[in-house]
Amino acid sequence: MYRETANLIIYNLDGESILLKTAGIFRQLENENISDAQLTQEIYAQVRRLLDISTEYGFDGNLWQNYLTFILITDENPFSITCEKLGANTGSVNEFAKNDFKVFMKLFHFDFSKIEGRLGINCFSMLSDYKAVCKNERMYNKNVSEKVQALSRRLEKAKDENEFFSYVTGFYKDCGVGMFGLNKAFRLVGNENGTVKFCPINNMDKVMLDDLIGYEIQKKELVNNTEAFVQGRKANNCLLFGDSGTGKSTSIKAIVNAYYDQGLRMIEIYKHQFQYLSAVISTIKNRNYKFIIYMDDLSFEEFESEYKFLKAVIEGGVETKPDNVLIYATSNRRHLIKETWNDRSDMESNNEIHRSDTMEEKLSLVNRFGCTINYFKPSRKEYLNIVAELARKSGVLMEEEELCAEAGKWEMRHGGLSGRTAQQFINYCLSRQQ
Repeated sequence: MYRETANLIIYNLDGESILLKTAGIFRQLENENISDAQLTQEIYAQVRRLLDISTEYGFDGNLWQNYLTFILITDENPFSITCEKLGANTGSVNEFAKNDFKVFMKLFHFDFSKIEGRLGINCFSMLSDYKAVCKNERMYNKNVSEKVQALSRRLEKAKDENEFFSYVTGFYKDCGVGMFGLNKAFRLVGNENGTVKFCPINNMDKVMLDDLIGYEIQKKELVNNTEAFVQGRKANNCLLFGDSGTGKSTSIKAIVNAYYDQGLRMIEIYKHQFQYLSAVISTIKNRNYKFIIYMDDLSFEEFESEYKFLKAVIEGGVETKPDNVLIYATSNRRHLIKETWNDRSDMESNNEIHRSDTMEEKLSLVNRFGCTINYFKPSRKEYLNIVAELARKSGVLMEEEELCAEAGKWEMRHGGLSGRTAQQFINYCLSRQQ
C-alpha cells in the first residue's frame, strides 16, 4: 500500500490522512523492532477514525471504498477544480490523473487478508460489509452520504483507469468538488488573521416554497430573480422586508433547496462578520457555483457603521462583485438603518450640519438592493386560511369551525396575525393530539 500511495501525483494527501497513516503501518510490517501488538494498536487507531467519518456521513457497505471515494470528491486540486468548471477536456494533465486513478483502483481492491492473517484480526473484512445503525437524517448529511456511496459503487465496478476517469470527472462536472460540491449551505468562522473558514450546515430545513402558504406575488418575484441568477442572466441583490413571522427567511431557505441541483449555494453571514466579506468573495468568485450571501434580520442602529462594509461590497468598491455572487437579506425595517426625526432636518443638531446628507447616506444602502420585496402581515381571513392549510398538511384532526375559533384565541395571546403564529398554533394542536 505504501508503494501505491507514493505514486500519487495530483492527489497530494495530508500526511495525517487515514490513507497515508494506514500505508505507513503497512510499510512497518518488515520492521523487526515493531511488535505485532503495536501494529495492531496502530491499525485499530485508524479504524476508529474511519468509523468516525462513516458515522458522521452515514456510510454503509464497504467503508474502505466509501472513504477512498470521499477523498476523490473532496480533494480540491487544480485538476478537480478545472473539471468542475469545464469537465474533462483534452490535455496532458489527464495522463497524470489516470496515473492517480490507477493507484486508487488498486487501493479500492487492496487485499487486506495478509495483514489480517499475520496479526489475527478481521477489522478490514468487517469494514468491507459494514451494517450501520439506522440514524435520524438530522444526525448526518444524507445528501453527502448518498452521493459518496453511489459513486463508490460505480468506481468499484470500473474496468480500467479510463472508465474510472470518466466516472470521477463526470461527478466533478455534475456535482462539483470539495465542500461546495457536497453541501447546500455554510456558515462563516472568521480568524484573527483575516482568513475565513466555511462550516457546512448539515441539518438545513427542507422547506419548499409550496410550504409557505400565500405570498404568491412575493414568491414569484423571488423565483424570477433567482432563476435569472442560476441561469447566468443578470439578477439583482434582493431585500425581503416587512413584518416579523411572515416567511422572509423561509422563502430564502426554500429557494436554496429548490435550486441546489442547479448549482446554487448559500453562505450565511452575520453583521459582525462583514469585515470578512471581501475575503469570502475572493474565495468563491472562481468556483463553478452560484452563491447567495445570506444576511438574516439585517438592521443597524444609529451608532453602528458595519453597513459601510456592506455598501462597498454590493456596489461602489474598486473590485467588481463577481457574477456568481448575490446578496439576499431579510429585515423588519424597510430602510435597514435606524432613523430619527433629526435626520430629516437640515437644521444644526448635535454639531452636525446638513443632516439630510446623513439620511441620504443611510438610505443609499437599501437603494443598492435592486429587488425589494414586501412581506406584510396577513389579514384575519388570510391568517385563518394559512391555519387551515397547515392543519390539512399536518394532519390536525379538528373541525374547521373549532380550528378557526382556537386559532383566533391563539393569535391574540401569541404575537398577532402571522404565518409564524399559525405554525406555532398547529404545533400546539399536534402536541395535544393523540
